[in-house]
Amino acid sequence: MHALTEAGCIWISADKKSGKNADHEALWKALDYLREGDTLFVPSLDRLGRSIQDLIAIVSGPRKRGVGFTSLHEALDTTTPGGRLVFHVFAALAEFIRELIVQSTNEGLDAARDRGARLGRPPAITEEQVRHARDLITRPGNTVTSIAKLLGVSRNTIYKYVPELKGGRVALAEATAAAELPRPAKSAE
Repeated sequence: MHALTEAGCIWISADKKSGKNADHEALWKALDYLREGDTLFVPSLDRLGRSIQDLIAIVSGPRKRGVGFTSLHEALDTTTPGGRLVFHVFAALAEFIRELIVQSTNEGLDAARDRGARLGRPPAITEEQVRHARDLITRPGNTVTSIAKLLGVSRNTIYKYVPELKGGRVALAEATAAAELPRPAKSAE
């Protein structure tokens, strides 16, 4: 915002959404606000779009209406032929850099998985706590709320980790009994 104000922008529109999505309400309002002879200023190309197609589409629409485009960080001004050429080169480089970041992130995640690292959010409760919750819920007088309070989790967590509860206590008792039945030995043929 400071850079745009310093550049002399009269009207500033800002989105809180990621530049990855081209569906920005504030951007479309800004583009609608622009008239022939106006110039659209952005702090940098990556704030406007994440792909060459997005950037070119966003910039070319107003250009057809006589609206210029300036990116402060890259010092681009598409009101000149040289500026348009540099814009296309910078847009290609911005997309290339983004793809490199995504690729290296995915490679890092794959390497972590190969090392056996657990990725993502840790489980809310342990397997032992799930067994304890199953045991407690089969006893009369215990409620999901009381068990959740005892384990220090929400009711939704109990329902998530003990999905049989959605069918009621009878379904839970049947599922627990079926899990505890001895399995027949495999015959050697």
